[in-house]
Amino acid sequence: MSELTMTKAQREAFLADLHVGIVAITRDGEPPLAAPVWYSYEPGGDVVFVFESASEKVKLFETAAQASLCVQNEAMPYQYVTVEGPAMVGDTDDEVERSLAHRYLGPEIGDLYLGAVADTVSRVARITPTRWRTVDYTPFVERVAGG
Repeated sequence: MSELTMTKAQREAFLADLHVGIVAITRDGEPPLAAPVWYSYEPGGDVVFVFESASEKVKLFETAAQASLCVQNEAMPYQYVTVEGPAMVGDTDDEVERSLAHRYLGPEIGDLYLGAVADTVSRVARITPTRWRTVDYTPFVERVAGG
């Protein structure tokens, strides 16, 4: 394992932190769809999203049945985690939708957002991480800065 590769605990903690992720899903005869997304993750669990029912992401999750998600830290020291795995779509879940809105917007603005999209039908989607890719430049930066 490279000194720049995160441990299991580090990668799971990083993924559980607040980041806007980029989900990527294969498409037949076209480049993969890559889109910014809100998500939640608890160590050892699935990555959870909420997408509009009519979105291309839902259709592709159902068709491809696999996806990947990349999250990153854009400030030094640079870090990223990518997970890949089976993707599935379930029914609407108001609590999951509320949780994501509050996670990314805070309770007050999150509730206003939910009110603004109340007529939109959403579905919960999940990726079960089966493959991880990670990089953490912290050890390199610390070594260079200390030397």
